[in-house]
Amino acid sequence: MPLIPEEISQYISDFTDVSSLQIIAYEEFKKTEVTSNSNYIVVKLGKMNDERYINKTLEEVNLNIQKDDIFIGAFETFTSRRLRKKAYQIPVINKFFLLYEFLFLRIIPKLKILKKIYFILSKGQGRLLSKAEMLGRLVSCGFEIIDSRKINGLNYFIVKKIKQPLFDLKPSYGPVFGMNRIGKNGKIIRVFKFRTMHPYSEYLHDYVLKHNGYAQTGKPADDFRLTPWGKIMRKYWLDELPQLYNILKGEMKLVGVRPISLRYFQDIPPNLKALRLQHKPGCIPPYVALNRNADVESVQQAEIDYLIQKNKHPFTTDTLYFFRALYNILIRRKRSA
Repeated sequence: MPLIPEEISQYISDFTDVSSLQIIAYEEFKKTEVTSNSNYIVVKLGKMNDERYINKTLEEVNLNIQKDDIFIGAFETFTSRRLRKKAYQIPVINKFFLLYEFLFLRIIPKLKILKKIYFILSKGQGRLLSKAEMLGRLVSCGFEIIDSRKINGLNYFIVKKIKQPLFDLKPSYGPVFGMNRIGKNGKIIRVFKFRTMHPYSEYLHDYVLKHNGYAQTGKPADDFRLTPWGKIMRKYWLDELPQLYNILKGEMKLVGVRPISLRYFQDIPPNLKALRLQHKPGCIPPYVALNRNADVESVQQAEIDYLIQKNKHPFTTDTLYFFRALYNILIRRKRSA
């Protein structure tokens, strides 16, 4: 039977009473006759980066363990890999090596046309994973995240099976992706943006809010799901350019309250909910036109002021707000939070 490393056993004991549970390696667990009244802590040895089909592996684990059983595994992030690889310590060479690994181990495996070539050449070994992608995959496959921490250069996770795998959010890898948002009259619309987060981030929204809450900007605080280039794109609203497609479809307009998720909609005041449902969401939010701060209270008050004005002057308000926003962006250098 494969041995469970001592540091992993210690990690498990920090979160779980191991006296009533049996710790077992997954490779051995598959050969074990499982009874409905048995509870296990199942440990997947090796890195998830080396699994040819990560989701199929997680689905298999989900199928074989009981509800509330604990599953533990490990993966290596891009940052940890750079610290481990000697090529990253050599000036100039490290730039080329970074580009090679980013393209071959991170981008190509996610492209339908090229990923077959990748699997032939690499056999699925050493794929690059972000923390957000791996944890998001776990949630999509029916697990609840209990903890994640770095041990000896690897990111370990402890999760619990709570349900069957769920893929209702349609995770995507491409540069443009769609999000379900609240439209006029409460209709759910698919709003498009350039990707600023790692794949599978949509599954971690509640997890990030639970642990970090909202920042002053009204967005999740300390959001590790954001990519480095995503922060720049958001600052200059470049990520929202694909929303022009939503405007052409008639689901959005140029100026208006920003499209929000059902989760965020549930947290806003009732009077703002009622006002919001009367109008289509827009690309340029009222707080930009009114030059308000980007904290939650200021943004919501700006939306209320705009919607009241819109109801009083339905034909001129958007034009006025558009030119105000343009002035604040170009002259006052207002940027997104």
